[in-house]
Amino acid sequence: MAIVEFHFDFGSPNAYLAHRVIPAIEARTGARFRYVPVLLGGVFKATNNRSPAETLQGIRNKPEYERLETERFIRRHNIVQFRRNPFFPVNTLQIMRGAVAAEFDGFLPAYVEAMFHHMWEEPKKLDEPEVIRAALDASGIDGARMLERIQDPVVKQQLIRNTEQSVARGTFGSPTFFVGDEIWFGKDRLRDVEESISNLSSESGVEPRSGSTRDASRRG
Repeated sequence: MAIVEFHFDFGSPNAYLAHRVIPAIEARTGARFRYVPVLLGGVFKATNNRSPAETLQGIRNKPEYERLETERFIRRHNIVQFRRNPFFPVNTLQIMRGAVAAEFDGFLPAYVEAMFHHMWEEPKKLDEPEVIRAALDASGIDGARMLERIQDPVVKQQLIRNTEQSVARGTFGSPTFFVGDEIWFGKDRLRDVEESISNLSSESGVEPRSGSTRDASRRG
């Protein structure tokens, strides 16, 4: 079974959109996507990169085209719940530490689903502790406990380590995917990611799955 790494930050709308497409890819290929929390702000700082909101500012036509491509992606994959977050950009440091803590504690899939939901489906200002706590509580996760966990120095250090290691492998933004040593950036490269998975399966003699379903508990 192929393992694909999905390096993500909840603050990226494209990471959310990729997250919604991943289950179908897993079902078609039999691959498993491993979710790796990274801090996009840390990635930008380490690579001297900037968000599209900054780089596209003042440019004629390109922002409109980027929005058109996003709309096409949403229609192609029938993503019906996406809403633009009116509080964007949101400082994701706390909730990305939460992702690390959730991985340590064995419930990363549920945490990922909750945070993407509250960031891009029922958008909230997820850089305020009380908002985070309430959102998690509403999703059946102990918000008060999570706010305690994200203060753990081990959790903090692991997010730093994830981010540094991701950058060392070539990451400059989110979402980034790794299939073995191959890297792809952006939701629009998911077709290439799937093709790479299929190529790996062919080389190993493993046939891709057809019509299979994916247990939600495997996400993460």
